[in-house]
Amino acid sequence: MAKQRGETDPSVQSPEAVVQEVGTHPETGLSSSQASQRLQKDGPNVLRAAVPVPGWKRFLRQFQDPLVYLLLIAILISVIAWAVEGWVGWPIDALVILLIVVGNAILGYVQENKAQNAVAALAKMTEVTSAVLRDGVVSRVPSTSLVVGDILMLEEGDAVGADARLLRASALKIQEASLTGESEAVMKDAARLERVLPLGDRLNMIFKGTAVVQGTGKAVVTATGMDTEMGSIAQMLDQTVEGQTPLQKEIGHIGRMLGKAVSAIALVVVVTVLLLSEINSLSDVINVLLLGVSLAVAAVPEGLPAILSVVLALGVQKMARRNAIVKKLSSVETLGSASVICTDKTGTLTRSEMMIGQAYTSSGYTDLSGVGYIPEGSVSVDGKPLESGQLHAEQVALLSGGSLANNADLRLNKDGEWEIRGDPTEAAFLVAEQKLNVAERRKQRFERVLEIPFSSDRKMMSTIEKDHEHDDMLVLISKGAPDVLMQRCTKCRLGMDVVAFTDELRAKALADVDRLSGAAYRTLSVAYRPIGSHEDLDQLEALEQNMIFVGTVGIIDPPREEVGPAIQEAHRAGIRVIMITGDHPRTAARIAQDLGIIAEDEGALTGEELDRLDEQAFLQAVDNVSVFARVAPTHKQRIVDALQKRGHIVAMTGDGVNDAPALKTADIGVAMGITGTEVTKEAGKMILADDNFATIVSAVREGRNIFDNIRKFLRYLLSSNMGEVLTVFLGVVGAGLLGLYSESGGVVVPLMATQILWINLVTDSGPALAMGLDPQTEDVMARKPRRQTERTIDGRMWLGVLLVGLVMSLATLMTIDFYLPGGMLQGNESLELARTAGFTVLVFAQLFNCFNARSELSSAFTNMFVNRWLLWAVGLSALLQVAVVHVDFLNVAFNTVPLSLEQWGMCILMGSSVLWFSEIRKFVLRQLEK
Repeated sequence: MAKQRGETDPSVQSPEAVVQEVGTHPETGLSSSQASQRLQKDGPNVLRAAVPVPGWKRFLRQFQDPLVYLLLIAILISVIAWAVEGWVGWPIDALVILLIVVGNAILGYVQENKAQNAVAALAKMTEVTSAVLRDGVVSRVPSTSLVVGDILMLEEGDAVGADARLLRASALKIQEASLTGESEAVMKDAARLERVLPLGDRLNMIFKGTAVVQGTGKAVVTATGMDTEMGSIAQMLDQTVEGQTPLQKEIGHIGRMLGKAVSAIALVVVVTVLLLSEINSLSDVINVLLLGVSLAVAAVPEGLPAILSVVLALGVQKMARRNAIVKKLSSVETLGSASVICTDKTGTLTRSEMMIGQAYTSSGYTDLSGVGYIPEGSVSVDGKPLESGQLHAEQVALLSGGSLANNADLRLNKDGEWEIRGDPTEAAFLVAEQKLNVAERRKQRFERVLEIPFSSDRKMMSTIEKDHEHDDMLVLISKGAPDVLMQRCTKCRLGMDVVAFTDELRAKALADVDRLSGAAYRTLSVAYRPIGSHEDLDQLEALEQNMIFVGTVGIIDPPREEVGPAIQEAHRAGIRVIMITGDHPRTAARIAQDLGIIAEDEGALTGEELDRLDEQAFLQAVDNVSVFARVAPTHKQRIVDALQKRGHIVAMTGDGVNDAPALKTADIGVAMGITGTEVTKEAGKMILADDNFATIVSAVREGRNIFDNIRKFLRYLLSSNMGEVLTVFLGVVGAGLLGLYSESGGVVVPLMATQILWINLVTDSGPALAMGLDPQTEDVMARKPRRQTERTIDGRMWLGVLLVGLVMSLATLMTIDFYLPGGMLQGNESLELARTAGFTVLVFAQLFNCFNARSELSSAFTNMFVNRWLLWAVGLSALLQVAVVHVDFLNVAFNTVPLSLEQWGMCILMGSSVLWFSEIRKFVLRQLEK
């Protein structure tokens, strides 16, 4: 009998009504047979897992790219031409392009596998069990076997295995941060609610995936598996569609555009050749087809997909060394494009560790510093260390008193790290006490005799301690809500003395509480009283009267130290940071103010307030508000959707189950590796292994640098390929002017298909890849994020690509004409030598273009030698070109002939024309921008 969403919520029903509805008994629970039948009917208490994608499908997914499709078409055309020729020799063009395509797929597949393995290494493999009452006997069973109607017996340390309605609660506190985002453990109460409240306020309900940090309780299971609140989030996750990254969209656009351009140019050239040439045989038709293939080879940057994958993979490895695990290569660049980071508060911006920040007593107050549960830090007054005296005595009584009325434990684990067991709020007293160096004396001095536990009605807890330093006299120590304790106090601690709790002192104590509450601290007060030998320890209510008030502490989950500077860096980069949390609005606003997310006069908007807004008002709120508190998972997803509608590229961080749908919806979801749930890690595209928000900003910087380098090698590859296309196109169209005719009168292509492929292999691989490794030469965090509508290759860049390609083609064709007889410039060399010279000019033009392409505006001579990989790549490419011209078997393979020293000088000079043209163009552009 699984809970249906349309039924009355159990939180607004009485315990008796819920027990009757689910068909169980509160004292004996279900019988084993009933539990077995319900398990068979409703299924195990698990969330529906995503079906794993087989390895072969993940490998084939690497081919789903428009540029790859274009390369596959080029392979097909090459194979068809080879077949028409009679299967003579080997289809070198097709084989080399196929090798590049398959190599690119293998690289992407291997990198994705690495990311999956890293995610798996972060997974927690423990099986959760629950204490359940069946057949009148309490036993522990796997939580996966829980069914609706089971009676859960809860105690400190238990993981809650299913959604359940409380029947009884005794000082029961549940940590619900992973589900609601609430940083503090929630005190539960079995009383019926008047209306259905947000998850964080349903005090009589407990939820799957949360944990008991204090007290005991009894509850009846009302929902299991996908019917739980966690299951609702999982269903939202299933319905969430992942969009393409900006880089994927851009590469897809380039691929489609190149495909259209290749088809149009190839068609024009083939038709032109057919019209101008005499087609007398099938061999002539084959030659025309080969011309079309060579043009396709020239137009398509074969190395682009592989170089993109390698550059992104290297970026992924660099991020991994900085504790950022990227699950998908294309997500690397997305981070660099992010204009908004939506972040959870608890555990992401804060440490998820409660800490006493201020302590008020009658003589003043102190500030406490430190990091989380590490018992190190200072206790200071006005920035100076607290010294012995009246205030010091009061502070010792306050912090040691809070440590006595306490059931938490602070200890070093086997890894040498401090950890707690119990209520984080109580642990805060233990940590603060150690900063005064009095913890050991307190442990030796006092011995617990009796405990009066906390309850939601009393709002306080007390312990009775034996004081070994005062003849084993009994002392009652109380800790609780300030208003409750003050009502029970008639005296007040002042230094080492005890004085009357006058109206003036009481007013000061209340003002202290107001000051702490106004600063978003959670407040707890401490009081005590000696117990006379004649007093009856069974009269507990009487013992908790006429106490001595000591003071009040302010407790908060403090921000991580590194987050503030990281947010400043994000703001400098034009990135908006938005906090989205399930925590209290006052606490959320305080943390946001401390971190610089909002100004001191700004506040938070709650989920209930968002629900009252229409769609237009909601969009305006998202535009103007940077802190959202008490929000549900649906609110988080709506906020992300609204930001994306406004054209933002959204990164969403989080660790709880409640963050998962928004993480999947966001352009890049960033999950926490340590505190993150497995559901969240599965939904995220990136995982922070150290849970450090500052790592996100480092990843943004790396993403921006990668994007800059992608633009560099795109500028280089496209302008180089444009040079090849225009060389073939203009060479065919202007064959009469250049003398590019065979002895039979047919049109001759200026470059052979194999020569074009060689150019692409030599100049498009090593130099382009080296350009993708260019070190950061500009302050990438000093500029605003690029708009989503802004193309990776904008109009000015396309114009530069076209102009540089035109200069390359003209230099190449002029060189061919210079050596070839019958053109505008009368030469006297053979077609083979003229073609070899043009071939060499085009190679060197592209090598010179490496240095041009590193910047749109800066001179090629600026920081020319900072990238040693580029220098090595250019040098190696030049040596390979020398080899293809002068090595005999390469002469045969690529239709080249040796060149003289003078001819080499001519080729290098003509190739350098690209460099000088670009320098003049950049100078003009710089002057226009002044």
